Amino acid sequence: MPAPLRVALVTESFLPNLNGVTTSVCRILEQLRRRGDEAVVVCPAPAPPEYAGYQVVTVPAVNYRQFPVGLPTSTVQRTLERFAPDVVHAASPFVLGAAGLAAARRLGLPTVAVYQTDVAGYARRHHVALAARTAWRWLRRVHAAADLTLAPSSSALADLHAHGVTRTALWGRGVDAALFRPDRRPTPQVGALRARLAPNGEVLVGYVGRLAPEKQVERLAVLAGLPGTRTVVVGDGPSRASVARALPRAVLLGRLEGDELADAYAALDLFVHTGTEETFGQTLQEAMATGLPVVAPAVGGPLDLVRPGVQGLLYAPDDDQSLRAAVERLAADPAWRARLGRAGRDGVLPRSWAALGDALIDHYRAVIAASASEAA
Repeated sequence: MPAPLRVALVTESFLPNLNGVTTSVCRILEQLRRRGDEAVVVCPAPAPPEYAGYQVVTVPAVNYRQFPVGLPTSTVQRTLERFAPDVVHAASPFVLGAAGLAAARRLGLPTVAVYQTDVAGYARRHHVALAARTAWRWLRRVHAAADLTLAPSSSALADLHAHGVTRTALWGRGVDAALFRPDRRPTPQVGALRARLAPNGEVLVGYVGRLAPEKQVERLAVLAGLPGTRTVVVGDGPSRASVARALPRAVLLGRLEGDELADAYAALDLFVHTGTEETFGQTLQEAMATGLPVVAPAVGGPLDLVRPGVQGLLYAPDDDQSLRAAVERLAADPAWRARLGRAGRDGVLPRSWAALGDALIDHYRAVIAASASEAA
């Protein structure tokens, strides 16, 4: 049996901030704990002192649009020196992760970087001085310091290749199909939630995720007036006020976690994804695990996740009327929604976090072996 691994995770985001980066790091830590491996986390402050029994080391951070950006202090290298990991995992590296990769290179440690945030798209969406071309130049430099870069979708992998990032592989995301499952729907708590959200039997059309400009949740305004439907939004973020103004008749449930989040999914009738710059689309998988048909833009991560007409519908990415037409078709056909929902759950069941965690361990061991071979 292989010896336990020592893994240092340097992440741009961690608890209490909820997003795709945080979720994947938490699931990785849980998988490492189940396997008996050792780990340490380096992340922006504030954060809990430990997670899954592993130490969490924080660095000072500055806030940008409610998002803490960790400062690349000497704490990063000191932590790696003290912990002496077999491999350094940089989660969505840009600032803090870049420092982690640089420190690992100085220390001669193998590295795996996970690309999962479209930073160039984020820059465009926020109209910041950092242009997309400049962002990609920096990303190319950051990922050049990694022995291997993992991308969550074929679209993200193609973007990396197009911008000169080499030494790449595909690594998706897992989903907790035990938490997100269709048999929650008939439970009393979900029934009570549905009675509150759809008192007249409305078809509940839901979005789950961060409320931020790049998510474009305001696009759901195009669903206004769609007969027999009601829009439900789960999440929080800097665009909450903007979303509330754009969707005055929608229900905004705020940020939910755990069973409350799973119950909110189960209360919905169909799920809509609005962002066009997603490298993956984790909430699509959660909705599909719940047995919901999904509507998503035909771009980026959703192209790998959604088979049109089988698990949901894809719409023209920048065409709000195409989004509305897809929702209208599904809202009018409950039997079709049920068929798509069943197929969606069947499609995500093999994508457990345990399976994805094992695949990640294989990537770790590959870069460790390659590094040892080069040193020999």
